[in-house]
Amino acid sequence: MQAIDPFASSRALLGVAGAPLLLERIEQLAGELQPGEEERIKGIINESERAPESVRDAISTRLMECFRHEQTRGVFGLLYELNGPHLLVQVAGRLRRYGSHVDPGDVLQEVFFNVYRYPHRFDASREDAFRVWSAMIVRNTVLKHLRSLSRSGRAEVPIEDLPEPPETNEGTPLGGVIETESREECARVYLNYLQLYLEFYTMLSERERFALHLVEVEEWSYRQTAAELGIKLENLKMVIFRARRKIHRSMRRVFDGLAPDCRPARDPSSEELLADDQRGVATSPTALTDSVEDGLIE
Repeated sequence: MQAIDPFASSRALLGVAGAPLLLERIEQLAGELQPGEEERIKGIINESERAPESVRDAISTRLMECFRHEQTRGVFGLLYELNGPHLLVQVAGRLRRYGSHVDPGDVLQEVFFNVYRYPHRFDASREDAFRVWSAMIVRNTVLKHLRSLSRSGRAEVPIEDLPEPPETNEGTPLGGVIETESREECARVYLNYLQLYLEFYTMLSERERFALHLVEVEEWSYRQTAAELGIKLENLKMVIFRARRKIHRSMRRVFDGLAPDCRPARDPSSEELLADDQRGVATSPTALTDSVEDGLIE
C-alpha cells in the first residue's frame, strides 16, 4: 500500500510548474490580505530568477505579516502548506540528534501552534524573516519537548543546547535609579572593606606588614621576598598566611558585631630567626599559639 504524502500540495505549489497554482491560491486569499499585499506577493511569484526556497521565504514573510494583523484561517493554512515540509525535516533532524523516538509530526503540530499563538512577536523587516523565526520556534519547541521527557527520566538535554535567557537592554527610569543606587551602595561597602583592611593591616607586626607589602603591592615572588627578609621560603609562607588570616578574621568579627582581636605577632630576635631557619618552622610560644588559632596545628 502506497504511503500518503501529506505535503503533496506543498511540493506542487513550489514546483517547476507551481507558479500558476500559487497565484490562484493568492487570488483566493485576496479578501484576507492586507491592502497592497496581493500585488506584492504576485510580484514575488512572477520573478523568474528566484529559486523556489527564496520564493517560499519571501511569500511566507508577507503572509505572516498579514496574519499578524488579521488571524485568518486561509493565510495560516497557506503558511502551513508552504513551510510544513522543510520544518518537518528540521524537527526530525533535531530529534535524531538527541536520539529521541518522538513522532516528528506531533512536534511539528506544536511548532505551528506556537506560530499561531505568538504572531505579535514576528518582525517582517527581513525578506527571510519567517524562515529565521520559524527555525527558532522549531529549536525551542524541540527542547521544550525533550525537557518534558527529561523530567520523567526518559531523556536528557545537553546543557549547551538549552536556550539562553533573552537579553533585555531596554532601560526604564526606575531601573536607572535602582542601578545608580546599587553602584553607590557597592562603592560605599567597598570603601568600608578597604578602611577596615587598612586599620587591621597597621595592627600587624612590622615584619608581617613588610612581607604583605612586598608580595601583594610590589608583586614580588615568595622566593624574592624570603631572600629580602632573610628567612626560609617555608617560614615566609607561614608569615603571609598568618597575616592574611588575622586581617580576615578581624574583619569577619567586626561584621559579626564582635571585637576585632587583631594582635600583632611578636617579632622574634635574630637568634630566634636563626633557630626557625634551622628547623624550617617557627616554634616559639607565640608562633605556636598563632598556629593553633589559625588552624595550622590541630
